[in-house]
Amino acid sequence: MTALVPLLWVPGAFAEPESRPKVGLVLSGGGAKGMAHVGVLRVLEEMRVPVDVVVGTSAGAAVAALYASGMSVHEIERRFIGLDWVSSFRDDPGRAYKPVRRKQDDWRLPLVPGLGVSLDGVRLGGGLVTGQNLGLILNELTRNAALVEDFDQLPVPFRAVATDLETGEQVVISDGNLAESIRASMSIPGVYAPVQRDGRLLVDGGVANNLPISVAHDMGAEIVIAVDITDPLMSADQMSEAFSVVGQLTTLMTRINTDAQLALLNPDDVLIRPDLEGFGSADFYEGLVLFELGATAAREHAIALNRLTVPEETWMAYQSRRAAGGWAPGPVARIDIAQGDRLATDFLRERIRQQPGEVLDAEALEADLKRVYGLGYYESVAWSMVPSSEGPVLVIRAREKSWGPNYLSFGLNYEDNFEGDTRFNLAAGLRMTELNQLGGEWLTGVQLGTQPWVRSQWYQPLTYGYDRFAVLGVEYRQDDYSVYDQGRRIAEVDVTFRQMDLALGMELGGDAEVRLTYVRGYATVDNEVGMSVAPTDDVHQGNLSLQLVHDSLSDAFFPKAGAFAGIRARIERDDLGSDRRFDALTAMLLGTGTWDRYNLTGLVYTRQVVSGDAGIENAARLGGFRQLSAYAPGEITGNDAVLASVYARREFGGPVMPWFAGAGFETGNAWDTMSDARWSELVRSSSVFAGVDTLLGPVQLSVAYNNEDNWAAYLNIGFSFTQLFY
Repeated sequence: MTALVPLLWVPGAFAEPESRPKVGLVLSGGGAKGMAHVGVLRVLEEMRVPVDVVVGTSAGAAVAALYASGMSVHEIERRFIGLDWVSSFRDDPGRAYKPVRRKQDDWRLPLVPGLGVSLDGVRLGGGLVTGQNLGLILNELTRNAALVEDFDQLPVPFRAVATDLETGEQVVISDGNLAESIRASMSIPGVYAPVQRDGRLLVDGGVANNLPISVAHDMGAEIVIAVDITDPLMSADQMSEAFSVVGQLTTLMTRINTDAQLALLNPDDVLIRPDLEGFGSADFYEGLVLFELGATAAREHAIALNRLTVPEETWMAYQSRRAAGGWAPGPVARIDIAQGDRLATDFLRERIRQQPGEVLDAEALEADLKRVYGLGYYESVAWSMVPSSEGPVLVIRAREKSWGPNYLSFGLNYEDNFEGDTRFNLAAGLRMTELNQLGGEWLTGVQLGTQPWVRSQWYQPLTYGYDRFAVLGVEYRQDDYSVYDQGRRIAEVDVTFRQMDLALGMELGGDAEVRLTYVRGYATVDNEVGMSVAPTDDVHQGNLSLQLVHDSLSDAFFPKAGAFAGIRARIERDDLGSDRRFDALTAMLLGTGTWDRYNLTGLVYTRQVVSGDAGIENAARLGGFRQLSAYAPGEITGNDAVLASVYARREFGGPVMPWFAGAGFETGNAWDTMSDARWSELVRSSSVFAGVDTLLGPVQLSVAYNNEDNWAAYLNIGFSFTQLFY
């Protein structure tokens, strides 16, 4: 736990010798290559060269701000090496921070591309990434300077450079929230959404001034150490593709303003240009190499830098000043919340565990903000500390999505066993949110294909917090499957369900919920091909079900960590409106873990009719991809079914689009009653598979073999283990 109040450090307490020139360090932008700046800082410290002011653009602003705040070079290196850089290019904090009701939709509507819908038409977000995760990362990195509003009050005075998106002019940021200033300076246009500050939209400073030497001069720097990692221009023979042309245009903008700044250097200034050939702005996982390349380039200027070396006593005083720039524990005086007017303030406040008068627990606060963001209402949810006469004030800023509050989502599911059994479904959903102060939502989803599905539901929280909720829904769904007799397909049937449901539930923390549901409707079984296996009259349904679910899986399709546990008891009775009378139980347990790049996933699933006759429309069906894969879909059917499986896989490739390969083993069967079950009757299926992870879920090719000497092959897109339970 850490809280933030200033220590007894006074700016200017360290008296500089009048004979020493004021040194300004200028760090240019360059994406991941900015880690070379850290190597330069390491050499400056080795040579005892103090920095009096520091200025940076984009990645250079991030390194400069951390150094200016008092963070040691060793700590900067450690943080950068351990940082999850990929997450900074995503807004989604992770599936673990979504409520269970959102997770239930993941497998059918996984793609949420940032499209909003209103009476004016379809609207897009301000960038591919709004910067939610990046903002939290920067908050964590700059936590020790959270109460600094004037950047001249940092241990080393600091400036960040951004660009006004409206005018193209440079904006020098000298005050405000340090994390937000870095965020503004590195908001790459079209990738990160612009930062709103003082009525301006700010983007990456490299557009206006990628190497801000002039800003260092304005701060009084007499000697400038400039570190230039700007990309060089490509030659004509290197520009053979469209992307290279676009890259050249981008580099032209930064190169032109960089050259203009280089013209401002004086003979006594030092220009350091690390040799970064072969490295790109996305090579974030090459930190150790980039540190050394920056250090090597700085050592090549040892003679020039040696003129700026100070005596040991002076250096120790300088380092003491930098180290004293942190903040010590203390209570939060007040919590202020700034948000839009679609939801009540209590809606947000009830989700924040931090209380006034308590020491700031930054880790718990950020976890709460990630869960708030996981609701899908906000473009960004950020925190900052502001000094006041009462003490430190915690400010929570929740910015509503400019393209909301109604959002589109999409999904694709495909399965082909290359023997004529193909399933293809395309789904779309419209979620209308923030319909009242408590956070009411209306979701309508439509799926077209071999398994049509339509559902429209109203979700209504009954309190401002996570606790109680009600759901009212109507649903239509259709499934087709084959009926087998001793391995021979004898018929194909369609089962259609039309129903209304009302549920009352309670969220149990962030990963679990309990829900009581009443369903009223009817089912129809149509004999499409082959012999008649069921009456075609409508079967009325009326049931109560009690469901408890825990879902902490890291991903709906390709989980690397977490668990799923679900149990549902269903009671079908004539006094509830049903033509059937039976009791059924469905249970599923899934666990997964990853070590290095190896993953192991285990699953146990059962569906049983405890008493009564459920009818063919409620039969449990196994077979198909990951459900005894070497058997055809629906080949194993009965009132009661059991499935156990284990899968091992290894991931290959980079973090953007990894591919994987592995093997699996599945065993199980279905019976009329569990009393008929015998260990000797369990069937087995072994498989090998390979695939690539995509936004729509894994695309997998699998070959399976069973204990009856039968083979099957599958091409599958978008399979999720959780769909077995739901």
